[in-house]
Amino acid sequence: MSSDVVLIHLRVPRHEIAYVKFVIESYEGVAVTRTLDRHAAVVVALVAPDFLDDARHIIGALEAEGACREIDAPAGAGFDPLGPEPASAANESSEEAP
Repeated sequence: MSSDVVLIHLRVPRHEIAYVKFVIESYEGVAVTRTLDRHAAVVVALVAPDFLDDARHIIGALEAEGACREIDAPAGAGFDPLGPEPASAANESSEEAP
């Protein structure tokens, strides 16, 4: 994992995943998000170190409205979030396609 990216893991109510990802990514250049586990509703924000304060502010506002909460990295989260999607998430996505 590159030290050029700070990972912030979030637990999100399942029905809020898209909203949380949209809000975080709407602040262009601050962070990119990935859903690590859609069933457990775990999202990771990949933040550039220069924008860490901004990202913390955005996430703090989302936490205040109950849309997410920061958590420790889940066990088994050893994949590279900048690399290809984990096999389980990729298979789930293709199963949902019409």
